[in-house]
Amino acid sequence: MTRIKDTSSQPDITGAVQQLYKVMYGGGVPQETMELVHLRASQINGCSACVDAAVKGATKSGVSAEKLLNLAAWYENPIYDDAERAALALTEAATRLADRPGAVTDEIYAEAAKHYDERQLGALVLMIATTNFFNRINTTFQVPAGQNWQ
Repeated sequence: MTRIKDTSSQPDITGAVQQLYKVMYGGGVPQETMELVHLRASQINGCSACVDAAVKGATKSGVSAEKLLNLAAWYENPIYDDAERAALALTEAATRLADRPGAVTDEIYAEAAKHYDERQLGALVLMIATTNFFNRINTTFQVPAGQNWQ
């Protein structure tokens, strides 16, 4: 069975995703935080293409190697500030929906709301949802690390 490998054959999907990214990155959340969110959700979902893209994006946006290397255990590491922690907690809760009912608790959302306004929260949630969406597309089509949707 042949799966989609050439993402250039999907211009409608690519265009729609590019529009989503424009909205997400225009939401006022620091780019470094958005990249950490993208990377953490992709790590949880085991999407090699998105992990690869997220590491490259995070590095380009100025995320330190120390933060990248410690992201899997962010909750135990003081190098992440309170706003990043809130974004990462929201990311994990929204990505791990099947792990427990009510995964995105009022406490998790309220903590994120302390650090981000409504527009920023919308951008964060859109990044989390889009990353999860992309993780599923890439896994289903077996898109290899290094392949870009351009």
